[in-house]
Amino acid sequence: MNALAATNRNFRHAARILGLDPKLEKSLLIPLREIKVECTIPKDDGTLASYVGFRVQHDNARGPMKGGIRYHPEVDPDEVNALAQLMTWKTAVADIPYGGAKGGIGCNPRDLSISELERLTRVFTQKIHDLIGIHRDVPAPDMGTNAQTMAWILDEYSKFHGHSPAVVTGKPIDLGGSLGREAATGLGVVFATEALLTENGKSISDMKFALQGFGNVGSWAAKFIHERGGKVVAVSDITGALKNPNGIDIPALLKYKDDNGTLKDFRGGDSMDPNDLLVCECDVLIPCALGGVLNKENAADVKAKFIIEAANHPTDPEADEILSRKGVLILPDIYANSGGVTVSYFEWVQNIQGFMWDEEKVNFELSRYMRRAFHEIKAMCKIHDCNLRMGAFTLGVNRVARATLLRGWEA
Repeated sequence: MNALAATNRNFRHAARILGLDPKLEKSLLIPLREIKVECTIPKDDGTLASYVGFRVQHDNARGPMKGGIRYHPEVDPDEVNALAQLMTWKTAVADIPYGGAKGGIGCNPRDLSISELERLTRVFTQKIHDLIGIHRDVPAPDMGTNAQTMAWILDEYSKFHGHSPAVVTGKPIDLGGSLGREAATGLGVVFATEALLTENGKSISDMKFALQGFGNVGSWAAKFIHERGGKVVAVSDITGALKNPNGIDIPALLKYKDDNGTLKDFRGGDSMDPNDLLVCECDVLIPCALGGVLNKENAADVKAKFIIEAANHPTDPEADEILSRKGVLILPDIYANSGGVTVSYFEWVQNIQGFMWDEEKVNFELSRYMRRAFHEIKAMCKIHDCNLRMGAFTLGVNRVARATLLRGWEA
C-alpha cells in the first residue's frame, strides 16, 4: 500500500472514531492548493535543462503551512500529497500552530554541481515566492536538501519581500538558524521512547535497541540512547549493517563513519544482512530510514516488543495488524519523529521575535512538548479505546477539525 493510500486510510479510520461530518471529512482530505512550476536553468556546460518543481499546501486552519522541500529523481505527486497531509496531523499532534505542506523538485542532486543547485533553487523560489511566506507557508530541508538550500531560498525570497529570516527553517546558524535543530528529530525520538518506556515501567538503560538507518536521525538517536545507558545491538544504513549482542560502541562508530563514510569493516561488530536487522533480537526497533519497510512478509518475525517510527510511514497497515496481534507497541511516526518540526517552530518563533535561545532552552522546551503530546495521545487512547496510532490520529484530526469549524468552513 503506498503512502497516500495508507495515510488516507488512517485518516478515515480516525474520522469514523470521532464521528466527523462526511462533508467535513472530505473537505479535510483535499489539499488547499497544489502548485506545479517549470524550472529551466543553464547548466555549467552552457546547455539548458528543465525540471518540474511543486508544492502541495494541504491545510492552514491552525496556522501557516509547514513542510520540507526534497530534491529527488522520483518526486511522486501522490507521495508529496500524503506527506503534506501527514504534516497537517503531525503539527496538530505536537500542538504547534501550523498546517501541513510538502514540496520538491524532480532532480538528482548528486548529478548537479553546487552552482547548478543554487541556480535551480533560486529559479524555484522566484516561481513560488508569492505563495510562501512567514505567515503563509514556511519550507524546511528534506531529502536531498540542507541548510545551504534554505539559505539560497531565504536570500532569493528576501529580494522580493525584504529581509525575512522566518520564511524558512533549518537554516545555517549564522543566518538565524536555531541551536539544537540538527539533533532535534533524533533527540525527539529519544524523548518519545523514554515516555513510552516509562509508561510501561521500563527505562532506556534496561533495553537493547536496533536502528535501521544511520543518517541524521539514526546517528543522533543512537548517540543519545548510548549516553542514557541503552545498548545499541544492531545498526544499518545503505552501506551495510552490523551487530554486536554486547552493544556497539556508538561514539567509535560515529567517528568511523565520519572518517570513512561507511559502516563497512567497522571492527566493533559483525557484519549482517541489512534485511535481518528488522527481525533481529532486540527490545526496541527504530526504523529511521525509508517507508514501507515493515510489511506482511516480515512483520510476523519481528522480535522487538516496542517499535518507534522515526521514519515516515515505515509500517504498512497489514504489518500494523500482525504486530498489534503479537502485542507489539508501535509509537506512530506522526508523534515519534515530530521533534524536527517542533524545533523548526522554535526557530520560526526566535526569528519573528529577533531573540535567539541557547541550546539548553531549545532542548528543555522540546522535551516538554514531546512529553505533553504523549500524555495527550494516551488520553485519546483511553477515551476511544484505541491503539497509539489511532490515539495520535484522532488527537491531530480532532484539533484540525475543531479549528476548521470554528473558522466557519461552510460560509
